[in-house]
Amino acid sequence: MTRMTILTEAELRRIVVLDREAVACVENAFHSLATRAVAMPPILRLDIPEHRGEVDVKTAYVPGLDGFAIKISPGFFENPKIGLPSTNGMMVLLSSQTGLVQAVLLDNGYLTDVRTAAAGAVAAKHLSRENSSVAAIFGAGMQARLQLEALTLVRPIREARLWARDAAKAEAAATALTVKLGFPVKASIDPQAAVADADIVVTTTPAEKPILEAAWLEPGQHVTVMGSDAEHKNELDPRAIARATYVADSLKQTRRLGELHHAIAAGVVGPDAEFAELGQVIAGLRAGRTSANEITIADLTGTGIQDTAIATLAFARANAANAGSTFES
Repeated sequence: MTRMTILTEAELRRIVVLDREAVACVENAFHSLATRAVAMPPILRLDIPEHRGEVDVKTAYVPGLDGFAIKISPGFFENPKIGLPSTNGMMVLLSSQTGLVQAVLLDNGYLTDVRTAAAGAVAAKHLSRENSSVAAIFGAGMQARLQLEALTLVRPIREARLWARDAAKAEAAATALTVKLGFPVKASIDPQAAVADADIVVTTTPAEKPILEAAWLEPGQHVTVMGSDAEHKNELDPRAIARATYVADSLKQTRRLGELHHAIAAGVVGPDAEFAELGQVIAGLRAGRTSANEITIADLTGTGIQDTAIATLAFARANAANAGSTFES
């Protein structure tokens, strides 16, 4: 007899929140990526250009974990115009011993939102200055909001600026975040002004041309870029990578579809140039920030190991809370 648990988005929202345990879960996943024999195949992506849609499939197996996740993650960026969310999807958690399905997580992209925000917190924890207190966020969607919330878990943020192409959306997000987080979040109409004197800059958009210029960056800043999860996406001026200490979530991925991919194409860095990965920095195998004045960049394209980590956490919490519907066959 086999047992399978089905968890809805509402159930998952109750048992998995963006907290320090979620951040630690993703931090440990990156550590494993650097120190263990993790199996993580390349991202499978299906493009549906006529509807500005894409579907990513990610997975990873971590030795020692009881299960591994396979995630299906659609992003259809015209959806908000018809009253639908731009992202959704689901995860399936399978047994590492038998391959049988342990759980189906009908999260509609919620767990991806949490693990992505947690990764931003991990990058800031290991690469930004410890006293970082001013954040600049590019974007005004769900991930922009969660990234700022995640930063407050690892750094003493007391002020934030938010810039987005849609000024009204930026204003609404800034107002909501001010209420939720308890410190001033102001919408900026000028992206360069938003970056000025910020300690941490995070970009969370599906931009296809750079929205963050290299010349705007100042000594001591940390930048996390996470919108470039496909070859055609590009948020960061490629010249910025030549000015900074660059760290990838997965160097194999960022050479193919991250901001590093664009720097290579622009001739800013060589195709075989070596850089540290976030897991290596966490594990102490490579240096991250070594001085208060250097600029650091984290290129986060999203990895399957993050999905296995957050799905494993969700399943454990579901079992502890006796949540979800269980089916036996």
